[in-house]
Amino acid sequence: MEIVDNVFSDYDRAKEVKEFDETKAGVKGLVDSGVVKIPRFFIHPPEKLPGPLSNNIASDHISQLVPVIDLKGFGSEQRSEIVNEIRAAAETWGTFKMVNHGVPSATMAELLEGIRQFHEQPKEVKMKWYSRDTSLLVRFPAMYFVA
Repeated sequence: MEIVDNVFSDYDRAKEVKEFDETKAGVKGLVDSGVVKIPRFFIHPPEKLPGPLSNNIASDHISQLVPVIDLKGFGSEQRSEIVNEIRAAAETWGTFKMVNHGVPSATMAELLEGIRQFHEQPKEVKMKWYSRDTSLLVRFPAMYFVA
């Protein structure tokens, strides 16, 4: 998929995000519609990202930079430290990888399969779950790409 140049002074990001949200189709809806360019509002310039990133970093390298939170010892005196690591990762990256969480591999595989099945449903079924309201316990969020 091609990445669209994000350097247009007349670009209205809020309008594009609103139009995307109104479709309630999410990223999978974009792919299913045959889009060949990543919409500009998904692209975050490197200067807005934490750490020394460039435009030519391979995605596997980026995944190595995503914070890893080790939950071993969460029930002990390390709890406060782990919570602070989660907070920092969520604030700076918006995501993180958890290890030593104790969730069996079979359960993780079932979760991934459930996610895949959800995204393979017709758009009309998924639309009722789409929201940017972060107070909801369950929602169908948008995804973001790094330029």
